[in-house]
Amino acid sequence: MAVLVAYDGSDPAQKAVQRAVSAANEMGEEEIILLRVVEAADGMLEAGWDIIQDRLKEIQEQHPTELAGDIKSVLETEDIEFRVETVAGKPAREIVAFAEENDISEIVIGSHGREGVSRVLLGNVAENVVRRAPTTVIVVR
Repeated sequence: MAVLVAYDGSDPAQKAVQRAVSAANEMGEEEIILLRVVEAADGMLEAGWDIIQDRLKEIQEQHPTELAGDIKSVLETEDIEFRVETVAGKPAREIVAFAEENDISEIVIGSHGREGVSRVLLGNVAENVVRRAPTTVIVVR
């Protein structure tokens, strides 16, 4: 099993990574999955799938460098594997679906995410995940 972190690079998301490391240690989990959701409306998913695929590829290529800087200090001292997954869709729906389809013991999510064009998580995303998730959800401020 793994701990899932809804990750967008915001301060609450980085705190969520720290909490996930603690949770993984407490539960004996060996993996943390950082899930990035590229927000896209249903109509856009159908009409612009090629554009979304290109954007997902671009984001995935940026992850190693970007995430190394964001979370290196947290994971450096821990004996925990981590991987990054990127999906497109509505954030709450995608987080819950990922948890349902994978062996996730706990979801850790920031109380709110980035603002403006770069936002991935919205204030009400955490609330929707808490209501619909198939497992324990920890919301970090």
